Amino acid sequence: MADGAPGATPVEMVVATTRMKAGSPGEMFSGARGPTPSFADIVVSIPPDGVHKVGDVEWPKQVPGNPASDFVTLKADVIDRDQAIATFSRILQKSPKRQALIFVHGFNNRFDDAVFRFAQIVHDSGSGTDFAPVLFTWPSQGSAFAYGYDRESANYSRDALENLLRWLAKNPQVTEISILAHSMGNWVTLEALRQMAIRDGKVAPKIRTVLLAAPDVDVDIAREQIATMGAVRPNFTLFLSEDDRALALSRQVWGGPRLGAIDPDIEPYRTDLAREKIEVVNLTKLKSSDEFNHGKFAENPKAVEIIGRSLASGQTLTDSRVGLGERIMATTAGAATSIGHAAGLVVTAPLAVVDPLTREHYGDQVDAFSRSVHDAAAPK
Repeated sequence: MADGAPGATPVEMVVATTRMKAGSPGEMFSGARGPTPSFADIVVSIPPDGVHKVGDVEWPKQVPGNPASDFVTLKADVIDRDQAIATFSRILQKSPKRQALIFVHGFNNRFDDAVFRFAQIVHDSGSGTDFAPVLFTWPSQGSAFAYGYDRESANYSRDALENLLRWLAKNPQVTEISILAHSMGNWVTLEALRQMAIRDGKVAPKIRTVLLAAPDVDVDIAREQIATMGAVRPNFTLFLSEDDRALALSRQVWGGPRLGAIDPDIEPYRTDLAREKIEVVNLTKLKSSDEFNHGKFAENPKAVEIIGRSLASGQTLTDSRVGLGERIMATTAGAATSIGHAAGLVVTAPLAVVDPLTREHYGDQVDAFSRSVHDAAAPK
């Protein structure tokens, strides 16, 4: 186990994944689909206050990462199911209210992307003291051009997420479950909850809060998914932006409006949202450095902190409060995809290892790719 730096904060999480265990010694899980769910116990060190900026992930710039200035892993162990249960129970004991927080990431997230992003969310929101963090990571290939593969991987993973949620709901130690999903992760989440309702007759009452951030889900399908859950279902909060250009491109390919980019004040959306008691946080007026407006959640440094307070206190969210998400860019019109941070980082024990040349090379590709998408998506 690596030593942390003075003032650095450790964040421990249990990981449940449908990814394949990686064959490389420098990588824990790949983008391939595993035959059965796997588990991990991971501790991430967050740089000290004054160095770490709320809402950011300070990726290591060289090998090894410096815990005084970078996100690094202090522990990254692949464990079996029984060990995962024991680890979760230990972490849960630190939560006064015995609550669990599940994070389901979006498209084009490598394993390390999901781990570091969730650690940042837990730290910045203060959720580490109120919730036991559980990361559910599905087999995203980590490629901007693998939208189809990722979407099928999301379908592949819905049973595993349903089983995880059912186990947590049946665990007598757990009092409440909250779910945080972003982009394509919303599809996995809604499908898992829908299946639970069909199999069990309802969504488990312990699942109280579901935050849907920029969901890349057809609005009609989402309506049916939520309706199928019946009257006893979680409280849903929808974070949307009408100017989400990544979801606009997705709509061009799939042919239907995406839930994360609708105008909630027009019909039939206004009536549908009110009828289903879905709270809406409209981020359209919020400025973003992301030209595709799909990553507004992460651009505001107070975003996850506000989400954390709302989760902990049950406060109602307002339009001035924003959620979470990765910085996302969209693909060309021929492929409805969106990509997150260019990732050259792999999670390993005892430190996170960076390949600067790979990151630099991939970053050049992303910049060129982004420019081509900007040209394709620009209003004519």
